[in-house]
Amino acid sequence: MAAIDSKVPVAQIGEFDEIIDVRSPAEYAEDHIPGALSAPVLSNDERARIGTLHKQYSAFDAKKAGAALVARNIAQHLEQKFAERPKNWRPLIYCWRGGQRSGAMTEIFNRIGWRAAQLEGGYKAYRRSVIERLDALPAGLQFRVVCGVTGSGKSRLLRALSAEGAQVLDLEELAQHRGSVLGNLPGAAQPSQKMFETLVLAALQSFDAARPVFVEAESKKVGDVRVPDLLMDAMRASPCLRVEMEMALRIELLKDEYAHFLAQPDLLGTQLDCLTTLHGRERISGWKDLAASGNWDTLVHSLLQDHYDPAYLRGMGRNYTGFGNAAPLPIGAIDTAGMHHAAQRAIELGAAPG
Repeated sequence: MAAIDSKVPVAQIGEFDEIIDVRSPAEYAEDHIPGALSAPVLSNDERARIGTLHKQYSAFDAKKAGAALVARNIAQHLEQKFAERPKNWRPLIYCWRGGQRSGAMTEIFNRIGWRAAQLEGGYKAYRRSVIERLDALPAGLQFRVVCGVTGSGKSRLLRALSAEGAQVLDLEELAQHRGSVLGNLPGAAQPSQKMFETLVLAALQSFDAARPVFVEAESKKVGDVRVPDLLMDAMRASPCLRVEMEMALRIELLKDEYAHFLAQPDLLGTQLDCLTTLHGRERISGWKDLAASGNWDTLVHSLLQDHYDPAYLRGMGRNYTGFGNAAPLPIGAIDTAGMHHAAQRAIELGAAPG
């Protein structure tokens, strides 16, 4: 069996049995190669201590102390995380820039007999490739942009489209946010910007360029993360489908989607305060009173009519060139059957040339 080169480029990531990230837990949490196993050779505190030693004393002292810590941590990983790996296991190992941390583990693993390799350039090279691919991929895909005012079931439609076998890029799911001032998902933290871009790229790379990709019309930001510029440009220049739904159904859907606010009116009030500059204290106070009294239908109707719908229509008309000629897609029911019926019609419309 041919030997694996000790260092391999980003293009060969998919050729290995497992990808091992030996950076600190904090580095891993910010972003990592999809599917990579975290096996830090220095903890967050240990990495900080070695850095301080390097600055305040000498590189030699830092390397000596760091080597001892790295050796102990690799030994622990060998006894625990990697104890059951077979003889023919082929791991790819990376650190920040393909230096000493990943080099140490790669050397030890190869001495054991595993066919380990080190990612050339480390995470920095991978991150550079993410940026390059995000600049290149969107232009080669056929997007079909799902438009529609707030509460018209766009997210449910995307899930139904996915279940019907269509290609779907769900940016709000990847961002863990519903995209508005009330869009924080309870108990879910948003990914970092780098991780969001990693997830977006993984989705884009999974698509067949010969088939349409359905995506919801978004603003440049989804919560605290930004949609990559070239993806945003491609979406804004793509054909649109316009979801249409009666107000009563929209209110019902939103009460279901945002049930956490119904259970915690004070939490809703805090979020509504963010709209004071736009609507003034009197209107915000009135909305809070409706929430406190449980008059949800009236509150949701007013929020849609006075805030969300006008803002949405202004933004869509200004930013999405296909919005004015969008194919209408009526949705008459918000249950599973209704959404799947709408998804089937969307697939028919999406198949038409853009």
